[in-house]
Amino acid sequence: MTASSRLRALAEGLHEFYVGPYRRTFARAQRDEDDLFRVLVMSEMLGVPNPASYYTAELLPVLYDGFHDWHRRMGMERSPLEEYRCC
Repeated sequence: MTASSRLRALAEGLHEFYVGPYRRTFARAQRDEDDLFRVLVMSEMLGVPNPASYYTAELLPVLYDGFHDWHRRMGMERSPLEEYRCC
């Protein structure tokens, strides 16, 4: 083993040591941030006035794929949108 590969292995081990216990916390924070973004983009469809709806309308097709998982995670048995049925 060369010195650079040892240092790389040490760096990876230290990274795992420090980040490993918080991986679930980081994933939850990322999911919460994604949920907030989804609500902001879909706010017009949910009945909340959105001044940026012209710009966020382009993002709707991207968010439709994960919509079913999102509304189930939020505790809604069925889709809250009348015009979009995913279940």
